[in-house]
Amino acid sequence: QVQLVESGGGLAQAGGALRLSCAASGSIFLFNSMGWDRQAPGKQRELVATIITGGGRTNNVDSVKGRSTLSKDNAKNTMYLQMNSLTPEDTAVYHCYAVPRIAGTTTYWGQGTQVTVSS
Repeated sequence: QVQLVESGGGLAQAGGALRLSCAASGSIFLFNSMGWDRQAPGKQRELVATIITGGGRTNNVDSVKGRSTLSKDNAKNTMYLQMNSLTPEDTAVYHCYAVPRIAGTTTYWGQGTQVTVSS
């Protein structure tokens, strides 16, 4: 059973930055893709960013595009989400996920990390 452990959340001021980490207990190449989603209070869950583990291609949603960078460290089996120019609208619980390469296998999810941005 693979585990994903997030870290790096916390309190930030508007205009500041945070780097979220998602460490996998196994090789990230077990996964076809990894990414982050978030859920703000009273709002639907929103996909934030996705990275293809094999080629490193990334895709960020419009709400964070241009101020976020998704990356991975293969040696550390860790994925990172760098978010800059934070706004209060970024306040949410951020979850990382990993989609296994084996078809029909359940997606893995981390426990979530809270990000709170004050104005």
